[in-house]
Amino acid sequence: MVLRKHMRGLSLVEILVVVAIIGILAVFAIYNYANAVTRARQKRTMADMRIIATAWEARASEGRNYGTTGFTYLTTNVPYESLAGILIPTYARTLPRLDGWNRPLQFAIEADGSTYALRSAGRDGTFETEYPVEQSEDPDCDIVFSAGNFVVYPAAVQNE
Repeated sequence: MVLRKHMRGLSLVEILVVVAIIGILAVFAIYNYANAVTRARQKRTMADMRIIATAWEARASEGRNYGTTGFTYLTTNVPYESLAGILIPTYARTLPRLDGWNRPLQFAIEADGSTYALRSAGRDGTFETEYPVEQSEDPDCDIVFSAGNFVVYPAAVQNE
């Protein structure tokens, strides 16, 4: 049997260094992927809200109010079925029902039918009760659209 004095290959330390580098790169990739998925869901939700609002605005221009038969979410919610009944097929072919996180969107009008609002609970799934009119630095914030504008939305969506 012949023994070789100079073995070729990688030492255990070299292999551990390579594995550690790959692990660090994987952590960065997973973090960036998770952020990209969140931003994509936020953008999809905002686009769906624009579709609904456009149809609702078109109907209101003919009917002179936003009513269905509700901007206070506490008292005048509008069921999806009622809204879909007045907007499909005349003003929209389909009407999104769920946000980017597969949770139901909420719709509301003022009691007198003068304005409307729709909202998504965002990533955290929890609705707030009051909304400042601004971009939010909180990626979990609600997304609220009312009277032709986004009232609250994550700033990260617009800063790309």
